[in-house]
Amino acid sequence: MDVMPLLLLVAVSAAIAGAARRTPVPAPLLLVAAGLVASYLPGVPGYALQPEVVLPLLLPPLLHTAALESSYLDLRANLRPVALLSVGYVLFATLAVGWAAYLVVPGLPLPAALVLGAVVAPPDAVAATAIARRLGLPSRITTILQGESLVNDATAITAYKVALAAVVGTGVGWAQGIGEFAMAALGGIATGLVLMVPLHWLRKRLRDPLLQNTLSLLIPFAAYAAAEQLGASGVLAVVVVGLYLGHRAWQVDFATRLQEEAVWRMVSFILESVVFALIGLQLPVVLRGLGAYGLGQALWYALAVFLAVVVSRFLWVFPATFLPRALSARIREREPDTDARGVVVVGWAGMRGVVSLAIAFAIPVTAHHGSPFPARNLILFLTFGTVIGTLVVQGLTLPPLIRALRLPGRDEQAETLVEAQAQSEASLAAERRLEELLADERNALPQPLADRLRAVLERRRNAVWERLGAVHQVTGESVDATYRRLTREVIGAERAVFVALRDARRIDDEMLRTLLRRLDFEEAAAYREEE
Repeated sequence: MDVMPLLLLVAVSAAIAGAARRTPVPAPLLLVAAGLVASYLPGVPGYALQPEVVLPLLLPPLLHTAALESSYLDLRANLRPVALLSVGYVLFATLAVGWAAYLVVPGLPLPAALVLGAVVAPPDAVAATAIARRLGLPSRITTILQGESLVNDATAITAYKVALAAVVGTGVGWAQGIGEFAMAALGGIATGLVLMVPLHWLRKRLRDPLLQNTLSLLIPFAAYAAAEQLGASGVLAVVVVGLYLGHRAWQVDFATRLQEEAVWRMVSFILESVVFALIGLQLPVVLRGLGAYGLGQALWYALAVFLAVVVSRFLWVFPATFLPRALSARIREREPDTDARGVVVVGWAGMRGVVSLAIAFAIPVTAHHGSPFPARNLILFLTFGTVIGTLVVQGLTLPPLIRALRLPGRDEQAETLVEAQAQSEASLAAERRLEELLADERNALPQPLADRLRAVLERRRNAVWERLGAVHQVTGESVDATYRRLTREVIGAERAVFVALRDARRIDDEMLRTLLRRLDFEEAAAYREEE
């Protein structure tokens, strides 16, 4: 097996994603564009998207990362809008887009059109999270988009299986289809609920951070495989486990949390980069399969499907947002007022991604009795056109749309104030506990060390308040920022001395690593305060 194409894909994708951080263009869009260009460069190997790789190997870790970073409490508070988008909208889009394709494409059977509708129905988890994070959207909109993207893949995959069964000759009735959907959803949730507690128990019992992080990397794959083996939704199992582990992450020791965050950030960065580059690289594969359909004719169909995808989302999000509020006084009391500008953003933030392409490539070549699957190659092309169209058109226009709507962003001043109040309460409780401990003669410390513990707590309490204070007239820094900068400078001076001592053979490399690790933790503490 030649691993060089894979290494090349990972290296180039990571380099482009890193370069995108220095540009105003979101990384997903730059990666897709680079993939499109690279797909026709001489010497670039062919990268055919394999659904048996994407769905079980790429999707679980991406969903797990998104679930770990999501807030279970925020999702529960926004359960109604999240469910309406992740379940209701996906089913509506399946029917609406499928019906539109059936009307536009001559000779396309309705079941095959519904397969296409299910394939392009779910907005992409990676694209939604990446762009929402980049734009600094209000927290409620970000929560709704993230919550939708966590669950909608399960809805779309189940709808796809039902529609596919109708095409390949094992069709099911409406009642059986609904039953299949319910069993897949409930089975996936049940699998996640069964696995989440013992997995968290095991994470707490393992004392070696390396073993804990190895377990962390295996968890999403294990949850996905267990649910799929039972005929349930692996996506929902991964999401349930990830939400629970993220909610309980405080119960794991600090070394594991530090390592786990770094590991998952790296995994997420690499996978997201590769995923979007792969989308662009599929163009030659898709075009070669068009067969009897002319490119101009296929582009017209792709435009029609793209418009159906965009319009159907707006046809759903506005009634789904405002009708329940108009009909239920309880919803109006429990949920904050909804700004129509936010609904427009949610409607426009419907980018499709690699999951749609992976499902499309999984469509079988033959239907019942060995006959060719109707318009399979055209469905691949229409899916590709929808993914590229939404990523480019909606992805590029979403930032200026938000600026034009003057949508209020996150209130950083208010968030810092809440953070300062929380830190103050925690520090005061820690100071009381420290005095209790020092009053016990078994915990007696020399006065300088006891004072140092008190100073650390006071520093932690004051740091956030200082970010709200006045800035230096010359440097423009707050007192806290100056403190952090000077801390890093002096740590850098210590680090340079340790390295010089190692180079002079006065200490060995093992001692150098021990000393540097101690400094790294101190610098990491300063960095975390800045974050």
